[in-house]
Amino acid sequence: MDTYSFLRQFADSWMLLLMTALFVGVVLYAFRPGSAKLQSEAANSIFRNEKHPASAAEGPSRNSKEA
Repeated sequence: MDTYSFLRQFADSWMLLLMTALFVGVVLYAFRPGSAKLQSEAANSIFRNEKHPASAAEGPSRNSKEA
């Protein structure tokens, strides 16, 4: 059996099974009960400084011009 045929059969059988198991594992990890708080924090992180903008020490402001 040449290398191409071996790799093709491996990809069609075991690698497909491995990738399917990896996908199912990632989906289960993302939807596990303990991740709701982390996902909520990540979703709302863009609104973190909405009421109180970040100070100059925390990073460059939008209106600053760099030379």
